[in-house]
Amino acid sequence: MSASSKGPLAGIRVADFTWIGAGSYTTKLLADFGADVIKVESSTHMDTLRSTPPFKDGIKGIERSGYFADRNTSKRGMRLNLKHPQGLAIAKRLIACSDVVANNFRPGVMDRLGLGYAAAQALRPDIVYLAMSMQGGTGPHTKYVGFGLTIGALAGIHYSSGPSDRPPAGTSTNYPDHVPNPAHAAFAVLAALNYRRRTGCGQYIDLAQTEPTVALLGTAIVDYAVNGRIAERHGNSHPVWAPHGVYPCLGDDRWIAVAVQDDAQWGRLADALALEPTRRAAWAHSEARETQRLTIDEWLTSETRLREPFDLMRQLQEAGVPAGVVQNAGDLIERDPQLAHRQHWQYLDHPEMGRSIYNNVPIKLSRTPGQLSRPAPMLGQHTEEICTSLLGLTTDEVARFAADKVFE
Repeated sequence: MSASSKGPLAGIRVADFTWIGAGSYTTKLLADFGADVIKVESSTHMDTLRSTPPFKDGIKGIERSGYFADRNTSKRGMRLNLKHPQGLAIAKRLIACSDVVANNFRPGVMDRLGLGYAAAQALRPDIVYLAMSMQGGTGPHTKYVGFGLTIGALAGIHYSSGPSDRPPAGTSTNYPDHVPNPAHAAFAVLAALNYRRRTGCGQYIDLAQTEPTVALLGTAIVDYAVNGRIAERHGNSHPVWAPHGVYPCLGDDRWIAVAVQDDAQWGRLADALALEPTRRAAWAHSEARETQRLTIDEWLTSETRLREPFDLMRQLQEAGVPAGVVQNAGDLIERDPQLAHRQHWQYLDHPEMGRSIYNNVPIKLSRTPGQLSRPAPMLGQHTEEICTSLLGLTTDEVARFAADKVFE
């Protein structure tokens, strides 16, 4: 491997105590760009993603979760009982030779284990320490436990999601766990590492996962701040643009999204679908379309349901109308030409699951592009390797500690 292909974070080591979605994805971003990320788990406190579907071939097992696999590529895995005195001592040796410590536990958990920021700083004065709890390390709600679903609710995403005449639908964990929180956390780590490079000083990063998620609301926050108005749910419609929504097509559960932003796009849509002149003229201006959006949706549905979605998408796009097929997983993997061109899908050989599909690194750096260097680790897969080659333990010591359940 050439020096340029090792990744821009080659030489950075991360002691990774994170788990579940946002934490695991944060450290995966660092690992895929070359950092040596060592994921610490135990048999009694393993990452719960290991027991989360989908499972390869539908067979449950802690080494068969596609969810865990996709969120933990390029990492090494270490099994360590942090409640055993020797396990804690080994964890401290790991921190002492790491650049970053990361966790997404509730505030106070790492301190009670003896691995809080003060302890880590005593071991490595220039350590970058990432703590990414739900509500942050201070404040009246700091002790609350939360997951992606509750974070989305607290941050207002649920209230904004769904049809106007239905209860809030939410978006499951899609946004909190996979968009703002890992991206903000990884950015914070990079910023702190850059600061350390310039000054020699480490930092404590206190990321409250609700706050990056709140930032997703954007216009709803501005609308309330400026107008005192609470933005209501619109489903797939838009407050101004019409037609704007998802419409049925030929086939089983096939749909297309269409978004008409202005009068010119409306004219092109009407031409493409041969709308009769009378109704075309009546709906020529945005004000009329906004007030008659339901009638327009009925007409558009009557047209789209007769057409194959990909053919219709190409026809509308060529006419200059924003349109996109609502793709499913099969479309994305087997039929999306853009993802195929960018080699988005990568296959890795996993010790138990065999050849499996993964999302490739989505950011293309010209000199140091990053890569999925290895599949997600089996539970404790690299424990002996890390202990002997990095932490200076002998094979006899490793064997003795294993017998003493240090590596449970």
